[in-house]
Amino acid sequence: TAGLPHVIIRFYTVPKVRDARISVGWALVFIALLYTAAPAVAVFARTNLLNTVTDQPYAEMPEWFTKWETTGLISYEDHNGDGLIQYVGPEAVDAAGAPVQNELTIDRDIMVLANPEIARLPNWVVGLVAAGGLAAALSTAAGLLLVLSAAISHDLLKRNWRPDISERGELLAARLSAGFAVLVAGYLGVNPPGFVAEVVAFAFGLAASSFFPVIILGIFSKRLNREGAIAGMLCGITLTAAYIVYFKFVNPGANVAENWWFGISPEGIGALGMAVNFAVATVVSRFTPAPPPEAQRLVERIRLPRGAGEAHEISG
Repeated sequence: TAGLPHVIIRFYTVPKVRDARISVGWALVFIALLYTAAPAVAVFARTNLLNTVTDQPYAEMPEWFTKWETTGLISYEDHNGDGLIQYVGPEAVDAAGAPVQNELTIDRDIMVLANPEIARLPNWVVGLVAAGGLAAALSTAAGLLLVLSAAISHDLLKRNWRPDISERGELLAARLSAGFAVLVAGYLGVNPPGFVAEVVAFAFGLAASSFFPVIILGIFSKRLNREGAIAGMLCGITLTAAYIVYFKFVNPGANVAENWWFGISPEGIGALGMAVNFAVATVVSRFTPAPPPEAQRLVERIRLPRGAGEAHEISG
């Protein structure tokens, strides 16, 4: 979470380092509550679903079942013709030991939205969940688009490739990069590489293997320099992205535990990429020139919670 770009830019919303630390502290509390409660909510939702549909007559399914069935995200096929929904695993057997075929297919992405309806909660709760999901998606997308457009138009284009670019040209580059990102995101939304939890895991892994080590080393190590940061990020994100692309797109048939490195799935490879990033950044920084004195003084000021003072731009 600390390495996600749309989270990092929130530090600019407070005037002092102390305020930023307090804000991050509270954010970590709520994030911890969210991730701690998520597995429990998932178990409750699955249990509620099983109790609602398993061995129940299809003709007596509640209204929420019919509504979601029209979207194609829930499908029922009566294989044995008894009119009852058999929602079982791949190795299920009946009392006589004969295999039982699953008759219900549920898209995992609908569980968050369908769970309030399954639990027969009031309509305003269903609307609140939908509104919360939409607000989270829009705020995240807005933050990511802002970071992406600023990084391309200002950090890459103006500061490195075309220092003489006008403000109009910089704004045009920002809009074009944001538009391209929207198109890519739209395509991946229509053709997702996995269900929501998988995609989130990929995003966290890519952020952990690229930004997070540099952020930590930039705060707690005055020896980290530009060469080390770039080398670490390139190695970490290349390893993570290549691992994900290979198992999810190039050779999905090989995406089994026997073929994973050290038993790490593509969803968790970001941890290994993060370790590689830390190691490469540290080693490269030791064998290349130290950062300029003003950068080291900036690191010292970041550690003090009394205030950030005026902003300073580091040349080079």
